[in-house]
Amino acid sequence: MPDVVIIGAGPAGIFAALTLLEEGVSDILLVDRGRDIEQRECPARKNQQGCVHCTPCALLTGWGGAGAFSDGKLTLTTEVGGFLGELIPTVELQELIRLADAKYLKYGAPETVHGGSNRAVRRLKALARKAEMELIEMEVRHLGTENCYRVLQRMRQDLDGRVEIHTETRVTQIQAERGVVQGVHTEAGEFIPARYVISAPGRIGADWIRDETRRLGLEAIPSPVDIGLRVELPAAVMEEITATTYESKLIYYSRTFDDKVRTFCMNPYGEVVSEYVGDIMTVNGHSYAEKKTDNTNFALLVSTLFTEPFDDPIAYGRYISRLANLLGRGVIVQRLGDLADGRRSTPARIARSSVKPTLESATPGDLSFVLPYRYIKDITEMLAALDQIAPGVNSRHTLLYGVEVKFYSHRIEVDRNMETRIGNLFAVGDGAGVTRGLIQASVSGMLAGRAIARNTRKPRKRSPRKSPKVQR
Repeated sequence: MPDVVIIGAGPAGIFAALTLLEEGVSDILLVDRGRDIEQRECPARKNQQGCVHCTPCALLTGWGGAGAFSDGKLTLTTEVGGFLGELIPTVELQELIRLADAKYLKYGAPETVHGGSNRAVRRLKALARKAEMELIEMEVRHLGTENCYRVLQRMRQDLDGRVEIHTETRVTQIQAERGVVQGVHTEAGEFIPARYVISAPGRIGADWIRDETRRLGLEAIPSPVDIGLRVELPAAVMEEITATTYESKLIYYSRTFDDKVRTFCMNPYGEVVSEYVGDIMTVNGHSYAEKKTDNTNFALLVSTLFTEPFDDPIAYGRYISRLANLLGRGVIVQRLGDLADGRRSTPARIARSSVKPTLESATPGDLSFVLPYRYIKDITEMLAALDQIAPGVNSRHTLLYGVEVKFYSHRIEVDRNMETRIGNLFAVGDGAGVTRGLIQASVSGMLAGRAIARNTRKPRKRSPRKSPKVQR
């Protein structure tokens, strides 16, 4: 019987395992539904063809989680990337972020840090305020897609032989009795007993953790759903912003609806990519440390919180995504000028654009048939605001890809140690709804690992019964 079972080998699960080992806890089982990092390969990206619907998706599951194929932005601030600042003091969180960042450096993250607070950033912040936007000052360490994979690969090699790792192992249920966790059940029909369970299924596990939360009677707060478009334009248009901050977090409240719109995942000289979340295709963006394109891309997302009578933001996001897939047979691309003129983009119009799409498989179409008018209005208003600080953003040649949806799990009620109301059951990372990025996900794993280590050092009474074996 392992002391600790960790569900999910993304950043939260990995950092939980690393912390447990540092604190002297070595009887650890780490399971993930996807493949090991060496076997994670997306056929669509390898062969430059359409998705073949791998089960589970090689991009979003497996060792390293969805982060293994992301461009690896580490936002080194307490204000971005999650809600841990509501659970622990800001000073403590900042120190944990520093420690997590040091671990990434240990495993090969580049030393360069972008942004921070300097004259150029303060000037950009002033310009943003004149355009009715707020720029969040932050430091960003950019790994790059190829480096992110290498860093996670080194973490895997370091844990090899020290932690028992089972990939291609799907946990179906968490078992608890009398308010205390007992272990987990797997799809193979096994019951694995454990003193502690850390649930870190990542964003891909949003549906599963939502159902488990309800079944176990845990409290959870509905999270907003972020729906929007990915914007692609010449890198020169955004050069002043990206050279100053690399990843800029700009927030705007639309004049018409007073909705919150924000920039997300900015990729200087990057490329737009598609990804599958279950049975739906969405759009995303990457930037590499070495390979460069002529374009910059970023998402504009509108946050919507549903309460009553409808409170399932994940279902709404899936509905919008499926509609885009139905009309475009995947990702739709449209010129901003065509959207403004109320006409669809065609292959000929896209070919005439001064911006050449980096996602060549996207289907020219009309995004107004997909997104509600409210979202279109919010996004076009923010593009006009952005044009004031980066002239050229609101060009008729700017490309819009849709849709981009961020599925966030319901936020599970946890204490400052990430422990739920069920004793010895911890919920960490994006899957628990408490984080929204690599760094805070990593920190949440560290918090759970430290708490478990403290508990295992306490003297406990020995049960006269033998420890149960794994049952089939």
